[in-house]
Amino acid sequence: MASNTYSTGADDQNAAGLKRRNVGAATTSDGQSVPRDAEDRKKLQKGQASLASTLDEYEFLLAPLVFTALSFFTRLFRIGLSPIVTWDEAHFGKFGSHYLQREFYFDVHPPLGKMLVGLSGYLAGYNGSFEFKSGETYPEELNYTFMRIFNATFGALCVPLAYYAARELRFRRPTVWFVTLMVLCENSYATISRFILLDSMLLFFTFTTVLCWARFHNLQKKSFSVEWWLWVMLTGVSIGCVCSVKWVGLFCTALVGLYTVEDLWNKFGDTKMPKGVFAAHISSRVIGFIVVPTLVYMLSFWLHFLVLSNSGPGDAQMSSLFQANLNGTDVGKDSPLEVAFGSRATLKNMGYGGGLLHSHVQTYPEGSNQQQVTCYHHKDTNNDWFFYPNRNEPDFDGEAPIKYVGDKDVIRLIHAQTGRNLHSHQVSAPVTKGDNEVSSYGNTTVGDDKDHFTVEVVSDAASSDRSKIRTLTTSFRLKHTALGCYLRAGNVNLPQWGFKQIEVTCTKDNKPRDVYTHWNVESHWNERLPAGDPGSYKSPFLRDFLHLNVAMMTSNNALVPDPDKQDDLASQFWQWPILNVGLRMCGWDDNIVKYFLLGNPLVYWGSTASIAVFGLLVGWYLIRWQRGYDDLKPHEIDQIHYAGLYPLLGWALHYAPFIAMARVTYVHHYYPALYFAILTFGFVTDHLTRPLSRNAQWGVHAVLYGITIGLFILFLPISWGMVGPSSQWSHLKWFEGWKMTD
Repeated sequence: MASNTYSTGADDQNAAGLKRRNVGAATTSDGQSVPRDAEDRKKLQKGQASLASTLDEYEFLLAPLVFTALSFFTRLFRIGLSPIVTWDEAHFGKFGSHYLQREFYFDVHPPLGKMLVGLSGYLAGYNGSFEFKSGETYPEELNYTFMRIFNATFGALCVPLAYYAARELRFRRPTVWFVTLMVLCENSYATISRFILLDSMLLFFTFTTVLCWARFHNLQKKSFSVEWWLWVMLTGVSIGCVCSVKWVGLFCTALVGLYTVEDLWNKFGDTKMPKGVFAAHISSRVIGFIVVPTLVYMLSFWLHFLVLSNSGPGDAQMSSLFQANLNGTDVGKDSPLEVAFGSRATLKNMGYGGGLLHSHVQTYPEGSNQQQVTCYHHKDTNNDWFFYPNRNEPDFDGEAPIKYVGDKDVIRLIHAQTGRNLHSHQVSAPVTKGDNEVSSYGNTTVGDDKDHFTVEVVSDAASSDRSKIRTLTTSFRLKHTALGCYLRAGNVNLPQWGFKQIEVTCTKDNKPRDVYTHWNVESHWNERLPAGDPGSYKSPFLRDFLHLNVAMMTSNNALVPDPDKQDDLASQFWQWPILNVGLRMCGWDDNIVKYFLLGNPLVYWGSTASIAVFGLLVGWYLIRWQRGYDDLKPHEIDQIHYAGLYPLLGWALHYAPFIAMARVTYVHHYYPALYFAILTFGFVTDHLTRPLSRNAQWGVHAVLYGITIGLFILFLPISWGMVGPSSQWSHLKWFEGWKMTD
């Protein structure tokens, strides 16, 4: 008999219960059960929170890594696209070639950046034979892409440096990212870093100086610790490096110097600080911020002299004794040691940056209207002069016994090319009106006693015997016998009618130690005298170092706009902060890859506006403070002071000199100042968004991120290279000065 089986609801429940017995039930604290999927959600949320906290904890490493990767991509992508010498690659690539061929050259900038260019060529396997003529195609054997990558690395590393500098300035995370993003997406930085130029190196060391200074400031409470000393020394090394690339680095030095003065003044007011500790603070800063940068700067020149041991195109800027010790030089080579009447010679001014005594057929446009006498740094036959007896002595006889020129002798100097006498008279010099004009006048028979000069020996590197003038080693002055003035060549350049050569005058001031009145014989020819070896005497490093730096300064001051020529690339200081103008870096033919130097509009306009906004903020708080309101806490005042005021001061120090500067200027001269404006923009953004909620802060910054990135991408073709007709980018020409399509 079959039995029927029935299931009940209780049985179903029991079965379900049996199925669940192997799974532990979650309970709350009061013993009530919790569904398993809810517990899983909590674990997932906890895992997500753990991941977020991990990312947050290591953001200081992860974020700069991402930014750095993007920086290298934006700086290196298609970097070798243009195979032609672009813009100032014609200068700095050529200077790198001189290092590889060890030829001495002259430039207005210190040598560190150019030595690094030379190093990039060496690493690229380049032999230094290419002339780097502007617009010329690079030869196949020259790996110009590697040299550009080497330079671009300095530009790419500016991005993580900006990140850490913003952190040290105690900006909040959204602002730190914004500052970093502005440097990353600044089109002008991305463009100029892609070529063989000095600007990426200048920016790199400017960024390192700011970072090191900010870190040093934050370690004030750990004075004299190992970490504190490390950042003192790193700040000093960075200052030395930025000054060794371009003298614009001196503005960074001034910023750190002003901070140091204020810092020491505050410590001086701390009556609880022991005198010994205060003295240690002074000493540490003297060592770190003066001695170390000076040694780094001098070291770059020592290496410069060490590498450039061969004669080259820049020899004439240096002293005669320095030139005589270069390999392959003609200075002093086979020159008779002692100068005699009838000798033909060149006379070198021994002042820092001095040139060779020179004359040419052109006359002064005013004054005596006689033949010009100048100092000239290039070697030609117009630098040659004959030593002749004065008019009160018998005429020079080439067959008579040899008579040497010595101390107290009264002589005439006759210009070899024109036969005219070196001459001075009571006519004001063309530029230095307090001195007498020096000219070339008459000939061997026509003239007067105003052609006479008395030799006054100052010193001799080879001998204490002053009875004779010796090639290279004897320093002497030339006193005008009739007027009592001294032949002088300072660092004053004549106008264009004098070809910007150095003015030669006869100064009325008798200053025996004035090196600009000191002369020496550089090259010497006399068939009646035996050849000597004057180059066996060495020129001391310190004198060569000072000499070259003054020569650099003199040449830099001579870089003034030529009113007779139009420089389409030059721009005015007022155009830079408002992004009124850009710069074409190469030819603009359709078959050329074109690059246009122009910044990101948001970065430029926002940073410029922030300068004004910061001033308004400070003014507002000062007015409120004067009226008795206590809006700011001490740490907030400190933040405004160091994270706001000092970047603004850095901007002013880097920008204001170009307002007064007479030399020709270009848009890239603003780039170091732009960084400080970016930091000011970051401070203003950080300060104004601080009262907002966290979500609102990120929302404001997200908008800024989006605009910055969007504009960078929009103008990216001008940085990565415009291929084909420029008319394709007519939509980028927002203003007349943005000539990327004309």
